[in-house]
Amino acid sequence: MSDTLRHLAVCLATALILMSPGIPRVNAREMVAFSGYAPGMIVGKTGQRRLYYVVDDRRALRFPVGVGRVGMAWSGSARIEGKYVRPAWPPPDMIRAENPNLPEVIPGGAANNPMGAAALTVRGGEYAIHGTNRPASIGGFVSHGCIRMYNSDIQELTGL
Repeated sequence: MSDTLRHLAVCLATALILMSPGIPRVNAREMVAFSGYAPGMIVGKTGQRRLYYVVDDRRALRFPVGVGRVGMAWSGSARIEGKYVRPAWPPPDMIRAENPNLPEVIPGGAANNPMGAAALTVRGGEYAIHGTNRPASIGGFVSHGCIRMYNSDIQELTGL
């Protein structure tokens, strides 16, 4: 099966699952019990494909996210260094090598800009927690290390 057909099959299967009654949708953010972290911290759980925003010493908002592919998942701790609305995206060299036709910079708000509505950056902009132009990717191991969120969720997280 060609990559295009495989991608189409995955997209169709995802659409059918999301439209099926009785199956929980991946886009449900919710308040959950969560402890061990200070209020205001953002905690990513790669294996769960969830991000937690710690509200107080007992609770956090839990969001579904897309995370790094095998071998590309970000780990560690870092401070949020930047907050951007509709950020432009200069594809890193590794991604440009995979997709040589990408422009040097994709303008913020462009349909092909993977950063979505907003972004929080860490490690000098090397990684980001950002929105997405591909909402079907939420819940998967899909990125080159960044954490993808629904645009409405990153807007809530950033207070936009």
